[in-house]
Amino acid sequence: MTHPDTSGMDRIGLMQTFVRIVEAGSLSAAAAQLGTSQPTVSRRLQALERSLGLELLQRSTHAMKLTDDGARCFAHAKTLLESWQAMTADLRGAKDAPEGHLRVLVPHAFGQDQLIAPLMAYLRRYPQVTVEWLLHDRRPDFIAEGIDCAVQVGAVDDPAVIALRLAEVPRIVVASPKLFGERPFPREPDDLAALPWLALQTFYRNEVALVRKADGVTRRFAIRPRLSTDSLYALRNAILSDLGVGIVSAWMVTDDLEQGRLRHLAPGWEAPRLPVHLVYPYARFYPARLRVFLEAMREALPTIAG
Repeated sequence: MTHPDTSGMDRIGLMQTFVRIVEAGSLSAAAAQLGTSQPTVSRRLQALERSLGLELLQRSTHAMKLTDDGARCFAHAKTLLESWQAMTADLRGAKDAPEGHLRVLVPHAFGQDQLIAPLMAYLRRYPQVTVEWLLHDRRPDFIAEGIDCAVQVGAVDDPAVIALRLAEVPRIVVASPKLFGERPFPREPDDLAALPWLALQTFYRNEVALVRKADGVTRRFAIRPRLSTDSLYALRNAILSDLGVGIVSAWMVTDDLEQGRLRHLAPGWEAPRLPVHLVYPYARFYPARLRVFLEAMREALPTIAG
């Protein structure tokens, strides 16, 4: 039995759409990631099914499930697309200029401040690339969200990704001078425990750990925060408003310390440094736009983390 052709539609393109549907989890999510409409994605899927003479997905109002044929097709399609990309990259060689679209997930504060300069340099160097710069202090779902790579502050516990540890962020205890009036500024952890505290709940909530820089001795004490937030900017502003003491990334308060708006408390101690990772999913092939972006971040991150 023969089956109708795809009316001139590119079968590689149909396979790419099918893979994106499966990875995104729905036709609407795939359409959003591909920058097209849901009816267009649906037509592409139907064209692929007609050309193969197979039902690849069972669809209902609330669910979508791969058929057995669909699961086999998905595995073959992934291999086919990776081989196709590798072949085109090899044939283009040095002429493979970065182009296309990148979706990058970065932490709110870091992504609005420290990473902007290398991002602008990348975009100026490669005018054929566009970037979605997504600011979120959470772990990415690379497949469901179509994320190409992420900058992640803190530990990486996903074994399915590649995580390059590139830098560490120093963190210090700071407060507004007005919080103390005529009292001396604390110099030891024991002097900090009784102060009003503000918490960055991403990294500390009800307990503070400080490490003595001279010998690595660690001291811990409980806190009862007057304010907890998941925003480093909100924490800094609350500290500047004389509400309490907090632990912040050193790079964020450099100017505040130099201008006397904040004071570094217990200067011989610091909170455990946070690792900065460049994270991306494993693949047999990476497009030029991602390869050069990863390299740009690998060069920039160690010099700007603070």
